[in-house]
Amino acid sequence: MRKPKNFDYNLIVIGAGSAGLVTSYIGAVVNAKVALIEKHKMGGDCLNTGCVPSKALIKSAKAMHIAKNSSKYGIKKMDVDFDFKEVMNRVQSVIKDIEPHDSIERYTNLGVECITGEAQIKSPWHIEVNNKVLTTKNIVIATGARPLVIPFKGLEDVNYVTSDNLWNLETLPKKFLVLGGGPIGCEIAQCFARFGSKVTIVDKAKKLMGKEDPEVSEVIEQTFKEESIDIKFGASAKEFKREGEKQVLITENEDGSTSEIEFDVCLLAMGRRPNTEGFGLKELGVELNKNGTVKTDPYLRTIKYKNIYACGDVAGPYQFTHTASHQAWFVSVNSLFSPYKKKADYSVIPWATFTDPEVAHVGHTEESAKEANIKYETTTYHLDDLDRAIADSAIKGFVKVLTPPGGRDKILGATIVGQNASDMLLEYTAAMKHGFGLNKIMGTIHPYPTMGEGNKFAASTWKNKNKPEGLLKFLRKFHTWRRG
Repeated sequence: MRKPKNFDYNLIVIGAGSAGLVTSYIGAVVNAKVALIEKHKMGGDCLNTGCVPSKALIKSAKAMHIAKNSSKYGIKKMDVDFDFKEVMNRVQSVIKDIEPHDSIERYTNLGVECITGEAQIKSPWHIEVNNKVLTTKNIVIATGARPLVIPFKGLEDVNYVTSDNLWNLETLPKKFLVLGGGPIGCEIAQCFARFGSKVTIVDKAKKLMGKEDPEVSEVIEQTFKEESIDIKFGASAKEFKREGEKQVLITENEDGSTSEIEFDVCLLAMGRRPNTEGFGLKELGVELNKNGTVKTDPYLRTIKYKNIYACGDVAGPYQFTHTASHQAWFVSVNSLFSPYKKKADYSVIPWATFTDPEVAHVGHTEESAKEANIKYETTTYHLDDLDRAIADSAIKGFVKVLTPPGGRDKILGATIVGQNASDMLLEYTAAMKHGFGLNKIMGTIHPYPTMGEGNKFAASTWKNKNKPEGLLKFLRKFHTWRRG
């Protein structure tokens, strides 16, 4: 198809997850004519099968855990009774309560033309949907990702779920198997263990949450063991078998031996795969990366077509709701105000895993700093010294900050493990984004008693390590003189 002289739209966005919603919203705000095409549900994975339902389930599981461990808080006993179906009904009600934020009605009122249907890209300027061809000056691919399902032998014979359909469970499995020790696997494993499932995690790696520093993984691993979660490290899934009602996973261990793990339901949590098939990318010759994401330039344009953009999980390199929204700003501005363009900025990317305790970090970890040949020194403040953590019986965890050697207070990265770690991280994220360091954090009043004081005390610990010894010697003499 030839490039039209006139276009129906300035921008057509395919996919109404976080990336697509923010892109279309920004387009409408600046009075561009924007269409948003979604074949399934508005809100994408985050609302319907990801962030929202998982956090709702985590809250219910935490309430259960606190009740079961009431003696920790000076309460001898709390009787707990629950119906797992009612718990999952609450998860669905939370989704319903948030749905209006991402609804067709809201976005229509904002000025976005929302179309329900399957998009087919026919050319860089033509998209077919519901047997109608639309023309557009720019296209944004925001089709997200889906759980990776490896076709293990026997998989179709057993009860398995992914993060997409886990939420349809109405009965708590007695034996819950989780394949994968990443953030999704860890969050869900802890939830089901707290409800009473016998949980086993199988991971071919040697630690949980492989991208985190070893001491982070150690805290979570120890917590999981205390909560009776069985972890099989160095084990690779090979085959599933069903023998009557009995379902087992056969694993190959590091020493070459095999093991059988019995389960009632298995969660596949081995990563996510970008959605790039079935809507015309292959036919257009749009290039993909080795990991399946759409290959883009620094301005988030596809390599072959400078008016086709990609953002969110389908583009990577991060698969977070907040980075999808972040990329959406660049995509909106670059597409609608071309030839003006701005490179996507990944210099300060925070992320969090909502286990209990939470894990959050921004910037470099020790391992990533080493890989990048960045010299650093670490300062660690342990939360068992923090008044609020002690009052809440939540002393497990720490604040660790990476700074350049030589006493400079610039923050290269921060990792927090503990209660409310995701909220505590905001201060370090702001510091890295806007260029202030540990001295400014130390000099900021933090309300008492809060977990956030841990940031101030971490900064104070750094300052104490880097105190000016020469000046202090002079001051000792000065005060001695003043006394005499």
